[in-house]
Amino acid sequence: MGDLLIRNVRVMQPGDGVVGNSLRVAGGKIEAIGCNDDEPSGDAKVIDGGGRLLTPGLIDIHTHGLQKFLYEAGPDPLKDCSRLLGQYGTTTVLPTLYTVMNRPSLAKLKSLADAMASVKDVCFPGFHLEGPFLALPGAGAETIPGDVGLLKELLDATSGRVTAMSISPDTPNILPVIECLRREGVAPFITHTQATVEQTTAAIDAGAQHATHFYNVFPPPKVPEPGVHPAGAIEAILADPRCFVDFICDGVHVHPIVIRAAVAAKGWQGVILITDSNIGAGIPSGRYDTPWGFSVKVAAGDATRIDAPGHKNHGLLAGSALTMDVGMSNLLHWLDLPAEQVWAMGTVNPARLLGLENKGNLCCGADADFVLWDEEDGQLQASRTWVGGRCVFQR
Repeated sequence: MGDLLIRNVRVMQPGDGVVGNSLRVAGGKIEAIGCNDDEPSGDAKVIDGGGRLLTPGLIDIHTHGLQKFLYEAGPDPLKDCSRLLGQYGTTTVLPTLYTVMNRPSLAKLKSLADAMASVKDVCFPGFHLEGPFLALPGAGAETIPGDVGLLKELLDATSGRVTAMSISPDTPNILPVIECLRREGVAPFITHTQATVEQTTAAIDAGAQHATHFYNVFPPPKVPEPGVHPAGAIEAILADPRCFVDFICDGVHVHPIVIRAAVAAKGWQGVILITDSNIGAGIPSGRYDTPWGFSVKVAAGDATRIDAPGHKNHGLLAGSALTMDVGMSNLLHWLDLPAEQVWAMGTVNPARLLGLENKGNLCCGADADFVLWDEEDGQLQASRTWVGGRCVFQR
């Protein structure tokens, strides 16, 4: 890996602010952050950043696909999708699987895990399995009782390449599943739930201390009588300081005020940006085929929706058309916070949640995953993206 010196940039350390105006890379790691009078060593490549902002690469912990590719469709779509992420400033991703977490799909899971190991243009720490131990189907997720035996088969099929699994606190027999996930080093995410406060607290105590696409498929409890406001999973999660939350920041899935309320409850350290992106993300409006047996429709200003007249879920949301660069641009516009705190929501916060110690930071010894940004009319666009010190995208 060739050495690299980037000069004349604003080096943004999430949570801290601009910490320097140059960055030096050696052996795929950040070696130093200093001043423009730094001298390159040996045959190091030197880049003038033109005064642009340099940040850690964005980390998306919940995404199903991008453009015309779906991660779970097969090894080739997974690889094809991985080569596209750099143009959106994304350097670390948990490919999220939705419909293949069952015994008939174990061979497919193995093939996906094998393909993941060969990806070079983005970091894939592991899969995010959205299910199958969920209480509510959303746009079609599997909903089966907790089954530790099946869980172990799923983990074995992926050769241990699972970083997170979404579960519901109100799924029968879910606590042994959460406890097993924690033993295996897999982060349990709460979602697709109408759990009571008691069920949610029990899941949090067992180790499920993050909620994904928060508020979406979190229906409120039934109002027992006029004048009484019931509490459920949302309130239990917001009230517990152990819990992180993440949001689809497209302005469709949740109103920006909901994100502001979560920041007020959790602080900037407890909120994370995700895309929950699907086929159609990052490409023009239109109708696109999926491997699920129906098409999806993407329109400007909207999310991805099922486009299958006669289908029971026709017109319903099916993930988003969001990319991480647009999500970060939205948060910087919506939140009245210092920019370095907002940047943390797409970088160091998800890294900390998942224990990715060398990701999400621009500091000495961290992985050289970073992005040089163009900024125009409040919209971020990646100018160049590096993963492990190697340039994987240049506009």
